[in-house]
Amino acid sequence: MADAHFFNDEPFLDYEEGPDLLGHGQYAHHVISLLDRVRTQTETGVLALIGPWGSGKSSVLGKVTRRLRDDAANDDGWLVAELNPWLYSDLESLTLALFSEIREALPKNERWSEAREKIGGFGKAISPVGKVTALFGLDSEGLIQGVSNRISGETSASAAKHKAEEALRKAGHPVLVVMDDLDRLTPEELLVVFKLVRLVGHLPNVYYLISFDERTLLDVLRRSELVGNSEPRAREFLEKIVQVRLDLPAFRERDADILVDRSLAAVLASHSLTLILSEQERLSEAYYRHLQGRLRTPRAIKRFFGQVDATLGQLTGNVDIVDFLLVTFLRTSEPRAYQLLWPHRAELTGTSVEPPSRHDERPEQGIERWRTRLQDAGVAEKHLEGVIGLMGMLFAPLRQALGYGASTQAIALRRGIGSIDYFDRYMVFGIPDDDLPEHTFETALQQLADGTPGTQADELLLRLRDDTQRITRRIQYKRAADTPLPAAALLKAAAQHYGHLTSAPQGALGLFTADRAMDFLAKDLLTDLAEPDRPAILKTMAETPDGAVLAARTLQRATARNAPDSPDTQAAATPDWIGEARSLISHEIARHLAASACQPIDELTELQITLIWAWRHTESEVCRTWINQRFDQGWDPLALLAVLLPPDRAPFPVIDSDTLQSLDALIGLDALYSRLGPLLSAPAADPNNPQDEHPARILQALREHRGNTPVNG
Repeated sequence: MADAHFFNDEPFLDYEEGPDLLGHGQYAHHVISLLDRVRTQTETGVLALIGPWGSGKSSVLGKVTRRLRDDAANDDGWLVAELNPWLYSDLESLTLALFSEIREALPKNERWSEAREKIGGFGKAISPVGKVTALFGLDSEGLIQGVSNRISGETSASAAKHKAEEALRKAGHPVLVVMDDLDRLTPEELLVVFKLVRLVGHLPNVYYLISFDERTLLDVLRRSELVGNSEPRAREFLEKIVQVRLDLPAFRERDADILVDRSLAAVLASHSLTLILSEQERLSEAYYRHLQGRLRTPRAIKRFFGQVDATLGQLTGNVDIVDFLLVTFLRTSEPRAYQLLWPHRAELTGTSVEPPSRHDERPEQGIERWRTRLQDAGVAEKHLEGVIGLMGMLFAPLRQALGYGASTQAIALRRGIGSIDYFDRYMVFGIPDDDLPEHTFETALQQLADGTPGTQADELLLRLRDDTQRITRRIQYKRAADTPLPAAALLKAAAQHYGHLTSAPQGALGLFTADRAMDFLAKDLLTDLAEPDRPAILKTMAETPDGAVLAARTLQRATARNAPDSPDTQAAATPDWIGEARSLISHEIARHLAASACQPIDELTELQITLIWAWRHTESEVCRTWINQRFDQGWDPLALLAVLLPPDRAPFPVIDSDTLQSLDALIGLDALYSRLGPLLSAPAADPNNPQDEHPARILQALREHRGNTPVNG
């Protein structure tokens, strides 16, 4: 199939040598046959090709003129002159143009020289001399002679017209003057054209084929002073001008479906794309529910697919093609509705923090809110439900409100606009600078899997540090699609960057931090590895202090059911790999904390404090022994608790049951109570002393826990 020509105003997917897709070729043949019949009955006439905007009138006219010109060599074949009335604002200029076009349509040989001369003479006779020079190229001497001739009376309009008529009859060839899109003229311009074809241009062997949308043309005529605001008078006037009307055959639903199908095929082929079954099903649902009624003319179909072809570009393979088609339809058919997407992107992608007033909102209230927005954006009432339905196919919150199932993860897996990770691509028609193209992403993963350094892998690891939440989500999408991932390489990279993440918190209230995103990913990647391979990877991760924190947290998340005090652990033996991994990570943490053994508590860095906390997820006995040794060497237990539970991050109450369990794993509660015994037995500190407030809260919490519940039994 030939490529579709989307970027011009000519017909497409409809060639003389190809299938007559829209029936235009057949109808053009009918028009030519009718012209021949009209010619046998009258020596001049006006035929009108009538059809709605975008229905294919220009296509039919184009085929008619091409075929007539191909046959012009015949003895009695038609000559074709095309006149664009948009270029001329008054009758004199348009008349000159008409005779200039007729003159140019005549053959340049000797047989036609007289006719060409007489046509030119008639044009000069009825038009001001200054305008004649523009179209007939008189030099200054010719201009002076022309003025002299008119003054002396040697030339008259009636005599010139008579000579032109004789020459046209004698030539014997019919001339067809084609004028398209008359409905786009102003009332004054339209009346000028009708005066021309009805009066001045009423010449033997000259026929007119004009085209227009009748509804629009009648509206234009009704705005003229000649007709007034009366449709019956406008119709009567039009009937006086047009002798034969040619109504373009209806563009049937079947025709539209075929043209849509072939247009889609042309776009997909030009971008080397194919639709899988699920994409075909989604597109079919969208078309028959929401698009079919709006794609009813060849022009509408061509305009839509032209926009798709023009903007798909570098997005090929980086967006969901069905979503892209639907978004393009919105942008093309409802541009103001499309403009609503960007300001409401968080709501549409389900990433917004809803105000309290919407917490108890019913689904129909959300739909009504969007209905109002779309009405304010100028969406016609008859199109309103279709636009809402179309948006429901793109965005999970709207689809859920409409009563259909919707999965945000499924949208993300197909790189749909309803995912916050891909939304921007659809709005900027490309890959933003802060985004990573799919090809680069996949190449980077392959480089990591092969252990071969490359710029793509470097770029991915840089984005993993600076755009952590989005990159970890995209890796998770690959996991969900069962795409093999270089889990070991990604875990090593995560450990390397763990202490240097720069991405700002995201999500509701900014609670989804970069390190939390990395924690979740690392846990999943570890479970992707075979169990025997896990300890070695965790040890490699733990070779840096930040990596040791991630390794400990990852091990704890991946083995939560095997925690020392878990009922599952008590019922079954802990797998060997877990014990090995705990020992290896514990050894690395002890190595990283070796220098801190000689430091005062108030000189501990935040990373050292975090390492101490993380140690509890490995070998608790080793951790307890190390900390209690520090107490024996001078560390103050209460001072350590104050830095482990800083007031800006301590829960309320300052020690809840989870914190108490963590302190037991880290220090041992019996040992802690013993070392704090005198302080726990002493009266509470003065609550009005700010310096003592936080330590006092810690002591009071420990008093309450010690007095209420046995820790281990």
